Amino acid sequence: MPSVLSSLLLLSLTCLAPAAWALEDVEVKVGAAHFPPYTVRPEQGADTGLLPQLVEALNQSQSQYRFVLVPTSIPRRFRDFEQGRVDMAIFENPDWGWQTIPHVSVDMGLEDAEIFVTHRVNQRDENYFADLKGKRLALFSGYHYAFADFNSDPQYLINKYNATLTYSHDSNLLMVQRDRADVALVTRSYLSDYLVRNPASAGELLASRRVDQIYHHYALLSPKAPISGEAFARLLQNLRDSGEMVKIFKPYNISISTPKAP
Repeated sequence: MPSVLSSLLLLSLTCLAPAAWALEDVEVKVGAAHFPPYTVRPEQGADTGLLPQLVEALNQSQSQYRFVLVPTSIPRRFRDFEQGRVDMAIFENPDWGWQTIPHVSVDMGLEDAEIFVTHRVNQRDENYFADLKGKRLALFSGYHYAFADFNSDPQYLINKYNATLTYSHDSNLLMVQRDRADVALVTRSYLSDYLVRNPASAGELLASRRVDQIYHHYALLSPKAPISGEAFARLLQNLRDSGEMVKIFKPYNISISTPKAP
């Protein structure tokens, strides 16, 4: 009799094991590179910005997957993706150096733009941005700009465009306001956030209607990621339907449109 009971107990545990396993969420590692206002890496504490907000919304909206942020950097993110350190890169574009790296693209239906900003002085208007020749530019080191044919080489930008390269958009905008640079390039979303944090600068800065490039955001998934492109697209659609996408991105002047199917 004891052996029969033991066998029945073992059979019960075996049957229950898959059900218990099914209740566990699947971890999805998301690369978090410093790209304000999408990901902001403070000197101390956890990352802030739009990516952590999106990840929190994804985790709260369902229980099948658990999205976690993994620190990376703009140049290192390709290697981390290829080596499996991260499963997903968000707010990317397949044309930004990903052409030779296997991935699945998911259109997020989000658009931002890189624009030119100058000091609002001497009756400057939109015509000021038509020609960059002879102007001192304040740029973010490592970024690829359309006006420079996406060449991010520091010496090229310094020599050809009289550029000052920094790792702070705030510093670049301050340089413009203090006339230490003539033009800074920032995303429309970043400028919106900056003016909220620095309302006195609204009358000091003139933003261009001219756009350097459009950021049409995608999520790039590794072929080995524990979530498929179709499944992630459904999770994003759920956030759109609930109004969470508008809540997160609209305050930053980021356009929201209907995404293409993966």
